[in-house]
Amino acid sequence: MPFYADSEFAPDISIGYLIRRAHQLGGVAMEPVFAAEGLTGIQWSALVSIFFGRGVTAADLARDLGHDKGAMTRLVDTLEERGWITRQRTPEDRRCVKLALTGEGEAVALRCKRHVVACWNTWLADWSEAEVQMMISLLQKLRGTLAVAAGAPCA
Repeated sequence: MPFYADSEFAPDISIGYLIRRAHQLGGVAMEPVFAAEGLTGIQWSALVSIFFGRGVTAADLARDLGHDKGAMTRLVDTLEERGWITRQRTPEDRRCVKLALTGEGEAVALRCKRHVVACWNTWLADWSEAEVQMMISLLQKLRGTLAVAAGAPCA
């Protein structure tokens, strides 16, 4: 049985709207953390994606962060200019360029990560551990559902 009905659908119960709005509010609240390190939220996201091995190439980063490849190339250019990442062509395929954090890039990512963790711990202070675990589990389940559904038409 479907959960949503046209007559009752509104932003305050829309999963998409609520996730987007929470992401926006969190981003605004964390801007000072990133600004103190001289970077933007998307630049930090790229550094962290590389750090965790999710963004080994600019194309990987674009997919992981939901950015177009052209914008990601410009972002990678900026990170390289700042000395936070390096690009290296692979010996097997010279067309493939691998990204890696420099020591300074890793240091910036880790400093920001500590602040991000502190922010989330503050925001979730009145949540029980079970509530946080449930939220994470449900979001992971939703991510999986949407990954399977990507490209498939809705009803």
